[in-house]
Amino acid sequence: MEENLDSLCQKIIGAAIEVHKTMGPGLLEKIYLQSFCKELDIRGLMYEREKQIPLVYKGQLLDAGLRADLIVENLVIVELKSVLDLNHVFEAQLISYLTLSGMPTGLLINFNVPSLKDGIKRLFPIRK
Repeated sequence: MEENLDSLCQKIIGAAIEVHKTMGPGLLEKIYLQSFCKELDIRGLMYEREKQIPLVYKGQLLDAGLRADLIVENLVIVELKSVLDLNHVFEAQLISYLTLSGMPTGLLINFNVPSLKDGIKRLFPIRK
């Protein structure tokens, strides 16, 4: 499973690199989201956009308005950004999504960097 997950993450990162190579840094996040989805289509990867993340508290489903940018192959949550710096708030957002959803890993990708390798972080859920 871990090997397949690593391979999937590499494919997702490859798609992001292609988008960054083609579009360059400094554009709006929604431009990267549209382009990234097209690149995932080209690569034959299944994904869901703006997927709601459930919040269950003491058996009650609460509407917290949490939505992941993308869930790829029902295994990896991908959050796209186009910001000056990836700060801890974005990491906490993705870790929260991972922990609540039960997904095994996530990628935080910031397209607003000269070299995309400096804008990618792989994160994992908090295990109870």
